[in-house]
Amino acid sequence: MTSKKILFIGQQPETVDFTDPGLPPGFTAEKIHAGIAAGMQLMKDRGWDADLILVYPDASAAADVAQQLAGVAYDVVVIGGGLRIPAPSLLLFEQLINAVHKGAPQAAIAFNTSPPDTADAAARWLGQT
Repeated sequence: MTSKKILFIGQQPETVDFTDPGLPPGFTAEKIHAGIAAGMQLMKDRGWDADLILVYPDASAAADVAQQLAGVAYDVVVIGGGLRIPAPSLLLFEQLINAVHKGAPQAAIAFNTSPPDTADAAARWLGQT
């Protein structure tokens, strides 16, 4: 069985606006980093080859994702909830979706609700739920 290749795209935790009322109370950069580590470990535990890219919420994000996608055939790209849930992130979310669509047209696109459920999000599109 061939190992599945997954890309997890998240926002650099230190750049999150924790005053946003749309975010769960008590969130911190440290908690997000811990969740990301847990999510990455769960994918490794499933035998998948998972990469992580943490982007800054600015014009560099789409270019960074495009560079990450260049030359790598991902089976699934998971875009984290912090990039798509807060309303101020809408433009960034659109830019990332288009970068993934262009750079990895063969990959399914999945969405998590928190970093630890990233493996479950990928599994839905790999038929491994």
